[in-house]
Amino acid sequence: MPFSLIVAVAKNNCIGAGNKLPWNIPEDLKHFKDLTLGKTCLMGQTTLDSIIGYLGKPLPGRKTVVLTKDKSYQPPANVRVFYSLDEAFEKLKNEDVFVCGGASIYAQTINRVDTLYITHVDKIVDGDAFFPEIDKNIWHETAREDHEGFSFVTYRKITPNT
Repeated sequence: MPFSLIVAVAKNNCIGAGNKLPWNIPEDLKHFKDLTLGKTCLMGQTTLDSIIGYLGKPLPGRKTVVLTKDKSYQPPANVRVFYSLDEAFEKLKNEDVFVCGGASIYAQTINRVDTLYITHVDKIVDGDAFFPEIDKNIWHETAREDHEGFSFVTYRKITPNT
């Protein structure tokens, strides 16, 4: 099964400020929901904590998996926990997985996933969490949907036959 990564990124690669999204783009939230509903969402502990702070619970309609180094972490009910990325990728290999953040998890997984679903936000914002550069030698843009102020872009990993 595929491993994908999904994120909204500003022009300066900012993805967050104070553990929150630094913009309000309802279409992006709908896009995220449409792509991830019924799938497995892999995220770091801080990202899950942020979602719970906003929604009061993990993302509905998805399997939530948390990657943490904190062996004493007590996850909410029905949330799986892994303590290493290798373990998570091995145990989740038969599931349709979306990596959903945060910055550290994205940096560790960007070159291990098959597809990137990036919302390019057409602004520069202040923040404290940043997405790694997309290496155009590894990733090829395969789809783009432009909107006022942002674009939904899909990248696939370049294979020798591409």
